[in-house]
Amino acid sequence: MSDPILIISSDCHAGLPPERYRDYVDPEYREIFDVALPIQIEEVKKASKKFLVEDFNVEWRKGHEQQLTGAWDSDMRNQVLDADGVAGEVIFPDGITEMNLPPFGAGLSLPTEGIDPKLQWAGARAHNRWIAEFCQMAPERRAGLAIVPILWSVEEAVKEIEWARENGLRGILIPSMWGSQDPYHHPKYEPVWSACEDTGMVMHLHSGAAPMSDYDDHQGMMGLYISEVVWWSARPIWFLIWGGVFERHPKLRLAITESTCVWVPEALTLHDFRYSEAHYQAKLGDYQSHLSKKPSEYFHEHVFLGASCMPRTEVVDRERIGIGNIMWGTDYPHPEGSWPETSKQLHESFDGIPEADLRAMLGGNAAALYGFDTEKLAPLAARIGPNPAAFASTTKES
Repeated sequence: MSDPILIISSDCHAGLPPERYRDYVDPEYREIFDVALPIQIEEVKKASKKFLVEDFNVEWRKGHEQQLTGAWDSDMRNQVLDADGVAGEVIFPDGITEMNLPPFGAGLSLPTEGIDPKLQWAGARAHNRWIAEFCQMAPERRAGLAIVPILWSVEEAVKEIEWARENGLRGILIPSMWGSQDPYHHPKYEPVWSACEDTGMVMHLHSGAAPMSDYDDHQGMMGLYISEVVWWSARPIWFLIWGGVFERHPKLRLAITESTCVWVPEALTLHDFRYSEAHYQAKLGDYQSHLSKKPSEYFHEHVFLGASCMPRTEVVDRERIGIGNIMWGTDYPHPEGSWPETSKQLHESFDGIPEADLRAMLGGNAAALYGFDTEKLAPLAARIGPNPAAFASTTKES
């Protein structure tokens, strides 16, 4: 009989109740924190209503209140993950669901408009200090990510990357949207890419940011948002590829998380098409000789997909997407995630899939990317992990 499957969630979230971030904020910003906290809480409530999640979230939380404290309580979190069969996890900051956004606009979206850069940095550092402590409570299970708003200061970004690595974190979260700041093919970011490459820190983009002012509150707002948000999340990938960043930094790794996978095959086909030689492109001049590979090759070597709660359609299309690039995730503690019905959702998506593919997508790819010690996790996986035979099926993929 095969060993149970080692599951590592590539997309989990954690954050303190907002008032408790005060202890982690630099002393010179605590008075401002006190003034900003009630404003932040009110803005998060407004966002909850705007994103149409408030009523659903209130109902979904009923009966789950204790388990949801795992968003900041280490022991409860371990219990929840054990029940889910999840041995390891990659941890992003949290937000609307548990009202525990990091302070001063230092959350998942890392906005650039109406932001004081010094305060956003202060909020990021506050979260980074806490998440480093939180991960040390179960270091073999947790790969925490530092929030690094690289747009404001490359020098400060490099320092934070080095601090994060020294304090046990495994990667960084960078803004998906740069607004009026310099985009990611600008040479000024070279020290950031080098710092990530030298330290082995994985860079991350997470779904969420989009130009919300374009949508207002008119009918269709949510349909527009969910249709476009992945485009905004993925956009930096193409700047890094076409800007030659991956060419110059062969050890650099990037994960794009909770942004679906369905778009990948067609997007890579388009970019490879634009890279290829064609008569009608000659007038555009030489725009690809600085690249030694096709865009799809850079993508499959450097870009990984934090595929939260993959639907069956994406699992079936895994070879075109890239089996070695896919990392499944639960999105705990968010209601759109698989918890508390992870086992059911796993079977809906993965029944009948070959064991080697299961092991890669459910844990092996993440273990390799983030450097999880699989020997230390093996006893835990043996106790809580699902048996691969449970996914065996004679049903054809469809």
